[in-house]
Amino acid sequence: MVARITYRFVAKAAPAEAEKIITLYKAHGWWTRGDGPAALNRLIRGSHCFVVAQCSGAIIGMARAISDRAGDAYIQDVAVLPGHRGDGAGKGLVAAVCRRLKRDGVAWIALIAQDNSEKFYRKLGFTTLRRAAPMLIKGARV
Repeated sequence: MVARITYRFVAKAAPAEAEKIITLYKAHGWWTRGDGPAALNRLIRGSHCFVVAQCSGAIIGMARAISDRAGDAYIQDVAVLPGHRGDGAGKGLVAAVCRRLKRDGVAWIALIAQDNSEKFYRKLGFTTLRRAAPMLIKGARV
């Protein structure tokens, strides 16, 4: 039997929890050497919401949204440990974030599908935004 996955919104990560979340960021190349728990908690505080997926008490995934808290939001940093991909954790993370955003009155929810993840997000109801191109300022890292 597959262990049950649970989802929990985080407002501040305790040190042990922060290290597990930072491990997820590092695994995806999204963490700069030298950043630590304080940087993670600034990231969490600056997000509309931040959710972790847990299996048997271990953090196996995360997702967050940034928003103006009035009408628009972007889902970011959706990540699941490789050993748990295909278990439904990613789908559950995105669903939890979308429910929270809608409950908070945010109707326009978008994301940038990177690394060939379009198929995953299409299955969750996302479509390509016409007449739009994701852009990044020169010198920024992805």
